[in-house]
Amino acid sequence: MAVQPLSQKEIEDRLAELPGWSLDGDKLARSYRLGSHVAAAALVMHIAAVQDELDHHSDLTLGYHTVSLTVHTHSAGGAVTELDFALARRVEDIAPGHGAH
Repeated sequence: MAVQPLSQKEIEDRLAELPGWSLDGDKLARSYRLGSHVAAAALVMHIAAVQDELDHHSDLTLGYHTVSLTVHTHSAGGAVTELDFALARRVEDIAPGHGAH
């Protein structure tokens, strides 16, 4: 069964449950600021493991003390789907302090 794009209302309702996440164009987006570059790199590795487990991958950027990610579902024409929110929730679960900005 194909994954279906979420409506604007469904996206807004789900975003209300994920503080710090936003819609950036046609993608979910979030940045985290960590205490060190090594901590940021470690978070990237944890996110990569979750992405492999879910078989759903984001664009993931490691910066100085920061990690940023954007995600949408390619198989749904680049739309936001429940798969994106599942990944976002899992990332929130592993982020230090549940997403210190």
